[in-house]
Amino acid sequence: NVQTISKIADALGFKSEHVLPYGHYKAKISLDAIEEGSASQGKLVVVTGITPTPAGEGKTTTAIGLTQGMGRLGHKVSVNLREPTLGPIFGIKGGGTGGGNARIVPEDEINIHFTGDAHAVASAHNLLAALVDNAVFRNAIPDFDPSGIQWSRVTDASDRGLRQVIAGVGGSGYGPLREARFDIVSASEIMAILALADGPDDLRERISRIVVGATRGGESVTVEQLGVQGALMTLLHQTVMPNLVQTLEGQPAIVHAGPFGNIAHGCSSILADKLALGYADYVITEAGFASDLGFEKFMHIKTRQSGLLPKAAVLVASARALKWHDVDRVNRGGPNLAHHVGIVASFGLPCVVAINRFGSDSPEELAAVRDIALEAGATAAVECDGYAQGGAGAEELAQAVVDATRAESNITYAYPLEATAQEKALALAQKVYGAADVAWSTQATNQLRYFESQGWGSLPICMAKTHLSISHDPSLRNRPQGYTFPINDLRASVGAGFLYALAGRIETLPGLPSRPRALDMDVNADGEVIGILN
Repeated sequence: NVQTISKIADALGFKSEHVLPYGHYKAKISLDAIEEGSASQGKLVVVTGITPTPAGEGKTTTAIGLTQGMGRLGHKVSVNLREPTLGPIFGIKGGGTGGGNARIVPEDEINIHFTGDAHAVASAHNLLAALVDNAVFRNAIPDFDPSGIQWSRVTDASDRGLRQVIAGVGGSGYGPLREARFDIVSASEIMAILALADGPDDLRERISRIVVGATRGGESVTVEQLGVQGALMTLLHQTVMPNLVQTLEGQPAIVHAGPFGNIAHGCSSILADKLALGYADYVITEAGFASDLGFEKFMHIKTRQSGLLPKAAVLVASARALKWHDVDRVNRGGPNLAHHVGIVASFGLPCVVAINRFGSDSPEELAAVRDIALEAGATAAVECDGYAQGGAGAEELAQAVVDATRAESNITYAYPLEATAQEKALALAQKVYGAADVAWSTQATNQLRYFESQGWGSLPICMAKTHLSISHDPSLRNRPQGYTFPINDLRASVGAGFLYALAGRIETLPGLPSRPRALDMDVNADGEVIGILN
């Protein structure tokens, strides 16, 4: 039975004055609770996966099932997840709150509006876009004209018609006239900043550093120069407080921030992890898509910025995905799983492979997945059936994870922070994506030279690429090797603290599929949202 949020908060140890309820079943948690948490932190476990099929491989469901399994074993545990994004909810994937008997609730509220964080991010982003346009229109900054604007607008709808637009049409009073674009809200730099900020002061500082464009002379234009960081903070100051909900079995779930995993860094907030680690013995967090995307960024961007080191990683795999990678045979798709085990191991973490079971899996196929994982160097490989059985189907996985966290981990990275951008990109290409070398387009090269002239060349690389392949090309399944990895464009997210590289053809605003999930959704006579579950 679903409990009131006050009971969930009390069980985790939050004081009532730190709990700000949003109805009966969700709440924001004051950042004061972080200061009052235990000095002896819990253990952080990151959940990632192999290269998924277009439908996904149940990573969120596994993370929630694992949390429920740990609860059944008597551990004090929290699952920390990203906030779902409306585009995929109404598009191809449906809800982002797990599935079957491994879900977080209230799922209709979490998926649709939740506590308003995503709306606040979108409002702040688009307010900044309007203020930038106005600064150009009013000649508020010398030599800053329409050609120098680099700040896009955002929408939470998967609307391909807004990918490239002409803004300011209608005459001189409607300007500035220019080519523009929309991105998905979860690709907004402000969303990434929310996920990486260490508190309100850091949020303000990072927002001040956002670069919105450049003058004709090549000087960067920042939010601080515009003097609008205060206005943006009015929209964002409550978003820094993490959101508390629960699993179906009553374990706490902290759901906060929602950057995409393929076109942003794909991790929930640092503040959520800090909060949970002060109260729970184990914190299960998820990194978007596969280990070549969210997990790599979790390590190189989130971990390095937060200093919160994971004790182990869970790699979600399935027989279904391995068959998708090569002619419907598990063994033929095995190199993909082996590659992802190798990525996790390269960072010095124990790797527990969670074999997510589907109804069509045969015992022979499940055994083959386990053998491939262990041969590749996984610490353990355990079947998980959280979808059908909830926590009962994930107890063996939970015990394997507890055992893995007892080992000493020695965290290593693919590149040192002081490496050049070219060296970082080459390290990622060779060590994570399996490529032989990197080809920089002229545009990306010119952008890099400019960024280096501004002092941003040493920032980490956040690679935007397809999630359907280890490589940049979604048609290259399984384990492509020895190819050339292309970098077509480069953008600077100075406030977030990384360079944002685009590899291959990657859209920062998704489109809808031929049959959107929106066609299945409605509100029934009892006022309940239906059709949102997977």
